[in-house]
Formats: sequence, C-alpha cells, structure tokens
Amino acid sequence: MIQKTTSIIFFLTLLLSGQVLIAQTKVLEKPEFLKYENSQWVDSIMKSLSVEERIAQLIMVPAYSNKGEEHTQAILKLIAEQNIGGLIFFQGDPETQVKLINTYQNASKTPLLGAMDAEWGLGMRLDNTISYPFQMALGAIQDDGLIYEMGTQVARQLKRTGLHVNFAPVVDVNNNANNPVINYRSFGENKHNVAQKATAYMRGMQDQFVLTTAKHFPGHGDTDIDSHYALPQINHSLKRLDTLELFPFRKLMEAGLGGVMVAHLNIPALDASGVPSTLSKAIVTDLLKEKMGFEGLIVTDAMTMKAVTQGHSPGIVDRDAILAGNDVLEFAESVPDAILEIKKAIQKGLISQAEIDRKVRKVLAVKQWVGLHQYQPTASEHIVAEIKTPEALLLHRKLVAASLTVLKNDANLLPFQDLDKVSFASVSIGAEAETGFQKSLKLYTKVDAYQLPIEATSADISALQEKLKAYDHVILGIHDESTRPANTLKFSTEVQAFISEFSQKHQSVVAFFKNPYVLDKLEHIEKANGLIVAYQDSKASQELTAQLIFGGISASGKLPVSIGTKFKYGDGLDLEGGLRFSYTLPEDVGMDSEILIGGIDSLMQQAMALKAIPGGQILVAKNQKVVFHKAYGFHTYNDTITVKKEDLYDLASVTKISSAMAAVMKLYDEQKFDLDGTLAEQLPSFKNSNKADISYRDILTHQARFQSWIPFYKNLYRKNGSYKWWTIKTDSSAQYPVKIAKNMFLHRNYDDKIVKAIRKSPLLETKRYVYSDFFFILAPRVVESMVDNDFSTYLQHNFYQPLGATSITYNPLTKYSLKEIVPTENDFYFRHIPIHGTVHDEGAIMLGGVSGHAGLFANANDLAKLMQMYLNMGSYGGKRYIEEETLRNFSKTQFPDSDNKRALGFDKRRPNKEGIVNNTATDASESSFGHTGFTGTMVWMDPEEELLYIFLSNRVSPTRDNVRLYNLNTRTEIQQVLYNAIKAGAKQ
Repeated sequence: MIQKTTSIIFFLTLLLSGQVLIAQTKVLEKPEFLKYENSQWVDSIMKSLSVEERIAQLIMVPAYSNKGEEHTQAILKLIAEQNIGGLIFFQGDPETQVKLINTYQNASKTPLLGAMDAEWGLGMRLDNTISYPFQMALGAIQDDGLIYEMGTQVARQLKRTGLHVNFAPVVDVNNNANNPVINYRSFGENKHNVAQKATAYMRGMQDQFVLTTAKHFPGHGDTDIDSHYALPQINHSLKRLDTLELFPFRKLMEAGLGGVMVAHLNIPALDASGVPSTLSKAIVTDLLKEKMGFEGLIVTDAMTMKAVTQGHSPGIVDRDAILAGNDVLEFAESVPDAILEIKKAIQKGLISQAEIDRKVRKVLAVKQWVGLHQYQPTASEHIVAEIKTPEALLLHRKLVAASLTVLKNDANLLPFQDLDKVSFASVSIGAEAETGFQKSLKLYTKVDAYQLPIEATSADISALQEKLKAYDHVILGIHDESTRPANTLKFSTEVQAFISEFSQKHQSVVAFFKNPYVLDKLEHIEKANGLIVAYQDSKASQELTAQLIFGGISASGKLPVSIGTKFKYGDGLDLEGGLRFSYTLPEDVGMDSEILIGGIDSLMQQAMALKAIPGGQILVAKNQKVVFHKAYGFHTYNDTITVKKEDLYDLASVTKISSAMAAVMKLYDEQKFDLDGTLAEQLPSFKNSNKADISYRDILTHQARFQSWIPFYKNLYRKNGSYKWWTIKTDSSAQYPVKIAKNMFLHRNYDDKIVKAIRKSPLLETKRYVYSDFFFILAPRVVESMVDNDFSTYLQHNFYQPLGATSITYNPLTKYSLKEIVPTENDFYFRHIPIHGTVHDEGAIMLGGVSGHAGLFANANDLAKLMQMYLNMGSYGGKRYIEEETLRNFSKTQFPDSDNKRALGFDKRRPNKEGIVNNTATDASESSFGHTGFTGTMVWMDPEEELLYIFLSNRVSPTRDNVRLYNLNTRTEIQQVLYNAIKAGAKQ
C-alpha cells in the first residue's frame, strides 16, 4: 500500500510541476534474449521448478576462487538446497575459477548464470588476466571502434572463464569531481560521449552473446557519497535528470541494451519517500519499465551495500527490491530469507505468481541466449594464454595510446627533436626506483633518471634541483600511489611546491599518470610547456607516454572531463607520431608473435645450449616499429652476469657499414667523394702505388684485387718472439700513447706503418670478389681529408648523437663500465689477456681502437636507429641524413651480371651456383642488404618488407676457434623466422 501511494504522489508531482519526463522519441530495440522467453527449453525448465526454485532463479550470490574449500562447500549447499539462479565471481584466478564453475554447474539442477563486475575486463577481479584502461581513459579516445573491439575481447575472455554476464559498462555521467565511487569508472562528464562509448562497449559484448547491464540507474555520477557505505542523495530536478542522467541509459536502450543495474540512491524528484532507488517502484517500474519502456533484465546493485541495508532486514530488503520491479537480486545477504519473504509476498498478493514467472522466464531466456541450454564444461588448460592472446594485449596498448591526451605543447616542444643539441633528465615523483616510464625514455636518447618520494623534504628537493641545473630538458613523471586513480593527492607540501615551480619553468614537460581531476589540486601545473595526461599509472601508460614524448606514437586523446577552470571538456592537442621507433607487439605489423617469439627463443636456446654463443641481443623492427627486443644468456659461459638490453657488444665488421659507409655516403651527397675516384685523390702517398688507379666503386664492392687482410700485429715481433725494440713499451708516453693492453703501448706512428703495408701490398692477379678490410682501415684518413673533425667526432656529430644512438661508440671504456660491456676473446695470439672493453680486432686496437673496419661498440637498440635510417633511405626522426637516391644506389648490387653480388660497402644475398642462399634468410628479398661481423654479429635490412633485423653476440668467447654459430647457421635461421612470422600473420 505504501509503494502504491508513493507512485500516485510521484505522478501527481510530475503533472503539477509541468515537468513530465520526456516521452520516448525512438522505438526501443528489444533485447535479443527476449525471443527465448517462451521457447521450448524455457518452458521445460519452468515446469521443472517449484515455487521456491523459481524465486531462487532470481538470486545471484557471490563466489570466489581464492577462498578455499569451506567457501566452495557453502556455494554447493546453496546450489543443492535452493537451486539459485547464478553466481557473481569476484577475486581469484582464472584456472581455479573455471574448475569451480564447472563443479558448480555439474552440481546444479538448472544451469547457472555466471556474472562478474568486469568493467575494465577480467583484471578487475582475477589475477594474471588483462585489465583494460579505466573508463575515464576510454572516454578520451576518439575512435569508438576501439571501444567496440574492447567489448568483443572482454566478452571473449569472460566466456573463456565460464561467465555470461558483465555488470558493465558504467554509464553514469560523472559531473562531480569529488565523486568517490564512480569518478574514473565513468566515461566522463559529457552525456553524448558517455552514451557513444557505452553503446560501443555494450554492442561489442552483446555481439559475442555476453549480456550487458548498464549501471548505475538512474545515474550515480553526481554524488559525493559512496553507496557502499551510505545512501547518497541526488537533489536535481526532473528535467535535469531526464536530460542528463537518464540520457545514456535511453540511448543504450535504443541500441538493444540487454540489462540495467539499479543503484542505491535517494532521488527525491523521482521518489519523495526517500527509499533507495533499488526499492522504489516509482523508479524501477514506473520510470524504467513503463515510462522508458525497458523490457530487458533489471538487476539490483549489491544487496549488501550499506546504502540499502541500513534500516532493512535480510529477506525483507530483497522482497522490496523484487516488488519494486527488479528481476534479479545481486549479492543477496541471505538466500533462504529472501526466498521466504518473496514467497510470503506472493501469498499476500503483493506480487503475483505470474509476475514472478515473467521474471524467471527472462532469466531463463538469458541463459538460453548465452548458450546454457547446451551447456558444456569450460576447459581450464591453456586458459591464461587463451585470455592473454597477442590480439587482446595489442588492443590494450592501442586503447592506452589512443587515450593519451596532450593538454599543452607550447611552441611545438613535443615530440622532442635535435637530440644532439640538448641534454635530458627525468624525475619520477612517487617512485622509489627507476620507473618503466624512465626506462622507456632512455630508448630514444640519453636521459638521466632521478626519483622523488611523495614525502620528500625541502632538503631532498634542493639537492635534486641543484642536479637538474645541468640539463636543458627535464621530464617530470607524476605517478600514482594507488593502483586505482582516485581523486586524491598525498604529496607533501614541499613536493607540491616543487611541481608548481617546475611547471612554470621554460620547456618543462609533465607526464601525469594520475586521475585528471587531481590536476586541479596542483598549482600552476597548467603553465607547463608540455603536459600529457595518461589517466592511470600502468606499465603500458608509462611506456607509451615515453614513446609519445619522442615521437614514436601519435596522440589524439581529448579530455573527457573539465578540470576546474584550468581545462575544459574536449581539450586535447593532436600530435603526429611515426617520427622515431615505436615499441609494440608483432601483431601490430601483421606478424605472428607465437612464431616470431617461439622461433627466436628456440634457436637462441639451442645456440646457447650447444655453446655456440654465451648470450646475445636480438632486435626486430617492421614498419619502424620494434616488435621484438630481447637479451639472452650471460656475458661469458662461466659468468653470472646476465646480458641486459642496454649492454654493449663489439660490432666487428658491422663497423664498416655503421661508420665508414655512413661517412662516405654523406660525403658523396656533398660531392666530396667520387665513386669513380681513387685512394690517391685523398691519400697522396698512394699516387705512385699499384692502387693509384683503382676506383672506389671496385674497392667498395671488394673487387679491387686487394688482399683479404694483413696480420699487422705479427710485424711487431722478432723471429725469437720478442717485440721489436721500437714498437711496444710497457709504459705509456708521448712516443708510445696507443694502449694495446695493460703494460702494452704502441708507438704513435705505427699507424703509418699499417698504411704503408697496405700501400705496398701486392694485388691479386685477377679482378674478382675478395672480401678485404683495406679500404675500411684507411677510411678514417680518407674521411678526415675531407672534413674538419677527426673520424670519430665526425660520426658522433653527424649521425650517432642526432639519432639518439648514444651507445654507439669507439673505445667504450671512456664512457661505460666493464659490467656494461660484453667481453670477447681470450687473446692468445697478440695481447695474451681476455679482451673486455676494448676492440677484439688486432688491427683496430693498433689504430687506437678507431677504424672503419672494426672498433665500434653498441647495443641493439641504438644500432637499430642507424640501420632504420638506412632502411628509410636516409631519414629518421624527422631529419634527413643521406639522400634517398644515394642510399638506393649504395645498397643495390653494382655488378648484377657478374658473380659479385655486393653493393657499395653493403653485403647482399649471395646465392651459390645451385641457387642456395646461405648468408641471409631464404626469403630475404633481392633488395635487402646488410653486413655480418666476426664476433658473431649481423644486421640486415629489407626494404620490400620494411624489415630490420639485428643480431649481436660474442661467439668468439672464449675463442675465435668456436665456429658453432656458423655451423648452426643461427643468425640466418633466426632471420628466416621473421619471414615465417610475416607469412603466418598474413594468413590470419
């Protein structure tokens, strides 16, 4: 009687106020599951159910996969004794959950409906699964197709764990920055954006036959009380509620929404009685069902929340929720009490058995729609891998990248350019150790990393500020102290003052990994020259924000909420990416990750197990996207130091294309180097030599009749094995400055002896391909004759530093410690020591470690930048280094009609007489080019596939006599895996 009176008052109020809710302007699309309400299967189940069991079908209870046997038995008891309708799964892991739900289904007379609050995916509840971005971040995305795709993936993953219903999405319009319960769970403050995103998410799930329940009806967005702990009150007019809060629900209903979850709210304009909306017939029946025309499944919010339990007894409160018009009770506190009270209500005529049966038929119709009429147990094997598929993981990265919102970019500061002209530091606030954000920044150039605790003192900050004076650019990462981005700020006053001061400095860049509402609590942060909102502090958001800062990816996110007076809804600047490498997954470029990763791992493990190499680094990039970057093994076989991706390797002959050829091509562009010219034009001492008339074209293709090599170090010895008196001394001096090893210093003019030996060496009788180091040993002198700098400085200034390839260096011990450099051979031929930190090649060390044929050290990531520039035909990072025509000319076979397939300085595919290719992958294209190195290195570029491959190892450890790497053909076998992954990806 009370509820009937309330409904009359409700409609009288509407009529008298003249604020009748706007009539439905569009015909609602009926939820698809309703077509099964009167199906043969539903009829048969209905006949099998007692009155009590029919009521029990309207009840879903919580289930956990991390609570042990006692909890499991309690659920089984409810199933056996009550025949409950379903389970709502909470914390646990996917394997255990699947085993449990199979147990529960097998024990149940009627198939159980499985549900979960998986607003951002299974990761909201289950360990070792995927958490997609929170809805606030999704609200920033401009491509709703990504949201739809997320819906399909979430549905697939839910079904894989035996579930059928997602209590999502949240469609509350969050227009209250202080909302403690919705906030980051909302798509934002704009009703249209909320409706569009929620519709896309809903359609994605329901197209995969997972029921969606939009929540929290009639709108929980403008509250400052958490309904888990108290009853929030929303004091808005009917017009406001109709045009704003109800708008997204209406739009989803028009699109075929399957379910609605009703919130526990006190909304006087809709029901003056003050009862929670879950228990209000005026709200659930009169408004939702009759006025708005919703025919889908209506589910209560958890019936254990304080907002609804205060003043209401178990069972009674469940009865009142059913009487109000709800179809399903979520989280009933006492199932027997709920059944008893609802049965009493039927007996008293408060609700008819027919109405209860209609609700039961709805529930059963959902069960048939999701396939429970043909129930099969869910397999638990391989479940994690089948949840965390490459496609699902890639989608996560795409969503994060698409959400990143650039709010400030004064003077187009971002992405950073001219890396060689500025110095960088990063500061992560709220981090105790180097963050993933800071590590990702270092992928692009040298960025020194600092951390600042959230409770840092003035002294801590002063010390940091003193250090930061040395840098041109400082990138500030503001991290979150919690896993869920609440609208809170726990930074000390001193730290807040530091952020404020930093933001007002010239060229300040802030990456904000917290709830965007927190921006309003930080003074002057809106004055930063660069400001990026990442919405949450996840691994992906940190990595991708770093990529954005250096131009690896684009930015298109738009702010889904207003931030006080600082920023308004829709703010966000577009930034174009593709400037430098992005770091992503193989599927992003159409490669099959299982084949790529599995194939490379297997071959590397084989090589290490057979002691072909102690370890190595491999990098694969396609379309300027790094899709594989991994370090393997140890520095040496008997070492405990694992190889890191940052460690440096001796590149050996890869130095030729990484130093000499870079310089030569640039000088060719400047018309200083003539391919038809000769050594005699740059090195006058060669004018009267047997090499005076040999063209550079023949020299660079290794058909100049040069000898392969000269063991220069042997010329240091007398016949008795001692050094010639003037060549080597045990102490350094002005006369003996070239350090070969400890207590071993070479005469300063011995490089002239090396040049003389090359000049006087006899030529081979016939003009044919014979690989020779001679020109590359001479290359520094050739280059220095045309430029103002020494060879090494010229390369640093013109290539390595602008590329951000800061680890490419000669003589690495001047910048790196031994533990950062991978050792090579135990030299029993010349130096009689283990070689570590200095170049392996004897000739190069005699030249002071700087040569065009050997001597460079690098890690795979930095070497990749130079090679990607070659693959791009001369450009990278928005800068042109070498003309396109030049690179195309130098990288092509010069004498295609001969047996010599070499390009200018670069190696090419070299089929033997039977047409078998051994120096590259079988599928490498004719246009591909690259080089290998004696220490066990290989780089290769394929323009046709836009494919880059780098293999670094120290196969000469402990001895050069170890040729297992060659016998196994590991380098080219791995290269073929890349092509196999491309072909497999194309078939998918």
